[in-house]
Amino acid sequence: MKAGATTQETTFTIHDLCCATEEQKIRKRLENQSGIKDLEFNIVSHRLKVSHTCNERVILNHLKEIGLPGINESAHQPPSRNPHLRLILSTAISAAFFGAGLVTKSLGLAASVPITLFLCSMLAGGWHIAAKAWNAVRLVSLDMNFLMTIASVGAILIGEYAEGAAVILLFSVSLLIESLSLDRTRRAIHSLLNVSPPTAIVVRNGTELTAAVEEIAVGETVIIRPGERIPLDGEVTAGQSSVDEAPITGESVPSLKRSGDPVYAGSFNQRGALEVRVLKKVNDSTIARIIHLVEEAQSKKAPSQTFIEQFARYYTPAVFGLAIAVAALPPLLLGLPFEDWLYRSLVLLVIACPCALVISTPVTLVSALANAAHHGILVKGGKHLETLAGVRAVAFDKTGTLTEGRLTVTDIVPLNTIPPSDILRITAAAEIRSEHHLAEALLRKAASESIELGSILTEDFSSITGRGIRTKVDGKTYVVGNHQFVEELGICSPEVEKVLHQLERQGKTVVILADDTQVLGAIAVADRVRDESRQVVSSLHDLGVRHVMLLTGDNKGTAAAVAAQLQVDEVKSELLPEQKLDSIRELKRRFGTVAMVGDGINDAPALAAADVGIAMGGIGSDTALETADVALMTDNISKVPYSISLGKKALRIIKQNIALALLTKGVFLILGVFGLSSLWLAILADDGAALIVILNGLRLLNGRH
Repeated sequence: MKAGATTQETTFTIHDLCCATEEQKIRKRLENQSGIKDLEFNIVSHRLKVSHTCNERVILNHLKEIGLPGINESAHQPPSRNPHLRLILSTAISAAFFGAGLVTKSLGLAASVPITLFLCSMLAGGWHIAAKAWNAVRLVSLDMNFLMTIASVGAILIGEYAEGAAVILLFSVSLLIESLSLDRTRRAIHSLLNVSPPTAIVVRNGTELTAAVEEIAVGETVIIRPGERIPLDGEVTAGQSSVDEAPITGESVPSLKRSGDPVYAGSFNQRGALEVRVLKKVNDSTIARIIHLVEEAQSKKAPSQTFIEQFARYYTPAVFGLAIAVAALPPLLLGLPFEDWLYRSLVLLVIACPCALVISTPVTLVSALANAAHHGILVKGGKHLETLAGVRAVAFDKTGTLTEGRLTVTDIVPLNTIPPSDILRITAAAEIRSEHHLAEALLRKAASESIELGSILTEDFSSITGRGIRTKVDGKTYVVGNHQFVEELGICSPEVEKVLHQLERQGKTVVILADDTQVLGAIAVADRVRDESRQVVSSLHDLGVRHVMLLTGDNKGTAAAVAAQLQVDEVKSELLPEQKLDSIRELKRRFGTVAMVGDGINDAPALAAADVGIAMGGIGSDTALETADVALMTDNISKVPYSISLGKKALRIIKQNIALALLTKGVFLILGVFGLSSLWLAILADDGAALIVILNGLRLLNGRH
């Protein structure tokens, strides 16, 4: 490898990547190879992402050598036939021979006839299984193909031809059903990929042309007709229409889009024609980033998944060792019939296959992640989904979370000789550089009053975190801040206190204008509590959340008024960002697992400190998408309890699946040792358990939870 070689990432599709056994084979071969930096597996989607400096052909050769051939996902491959066709045909032929064998045996024909038919059934259904078993032998690996092949051949050696054929046939049937069932999960994820059109109508030099979306540049204008999907993120420049944004937001109610409004790739234009100026290239669109993050989430293993895979790593060799002991020790030490105990050991080999256990968790988690994505909830991995299930306390930021975040000026109160218009003019001019929600409300009010701010000279701007600002307006120094700020400055008289408390008791936030010696005026701003916020708090309690807390930098009066409306358990006000962080740490000490809900920007430290950080409004915020553990694509706060409910349902199904798989194996281990189970019954039970856990996990793909 050359020094300084560039690290690149390549995703390979490996059709035979079905469970943790194949993952271990690939890790064993690739992890210590020169030029391989990192491996990420997505078993449900049959994908392997490799960070490497070597040529990708080297990786493909390694995969081929261990019997797990792959293809570069980004390479233009010719359309392939049904990937299940080979398995369907071999299983059907195997079943036909097996059925014929049973019929001829029941008719009492010469023994050679049914024996030949059973052997043909084994060959038809088991040739690909035997090929994989041989690879397992070469790699010294105990995979399911090796175990099933040994069980089948062992049955033949003791004259149980029908049972040997039944092992192969039932195993092939189970592989086919599992593969078809898992396809449902893959299709649910891949359906996200199919919402953006491959081409769009773009205006170039006054002419409308059809172009591939990859060839359309930022700044170009595209035309979207009624009934078409929006190809790229952009801004409406002409036209008006209702746009269904459900693929991104999960909301079924269309949004009215006019000139200046943002639109997102994958949305469906319902009625009018729109002209849209492109703001992001196709690979940078919101839907592309959602898809990327969902795919990444699938490869991040949850604690339960890691535990099961580690358990399976020891379980299979242990049962294999037990099978050898059962076959050898009773005949050698006690003189018991060898064939009888060999048969029992073959039953144990069937039960040694870990598939039902290993698949019990990922299929459930991926189904839940797909469900969440289709409802406009981006969960960054199974770990966070499991954490949501255990949340005992939820902390909410106030502004833009429990409230709508669109502040409006309600009162302008002179507290000196300055008229209201000048109070608004000076305060708005002072706040013109601020990015706070309050500044937006003040600037909107100034614009509505036709106050021209461009000609006002502002200089020496400085921000005091959690308090306010100090700046010069037209050469004179002013401070603009909250109640606590003016109290700390020592200029809050009893008369001013009375006015401020009166406004705060009404649930209003007060912005105070002062100079170095006195308070000049106050501007009250109100933020409407979301209609669904109280129901959200109630729903969280119903889900077992013991404590709901409101965190805000706002004054005590306003915070108390909002808290009273929502009936939260606790409220903390006048908090600086680091104090919100301390509040989260305190909640964790008191209640255990804590979720924090905020905007993903101003609350970043608190979101990071929580066990699971939930950011609102991910559709318009790159920061929210990147930093939060869970991003809600809209400001619909009812998705917070939905996320927790989905996490609880997922964890409950995972526990059901693990219990069923372990119970099945435990029962048949005992039955096998005591000679109370046949081979076909053992494989039917084991593969049946695998199918049940898959179907149980797939329940999460549909409906609300």
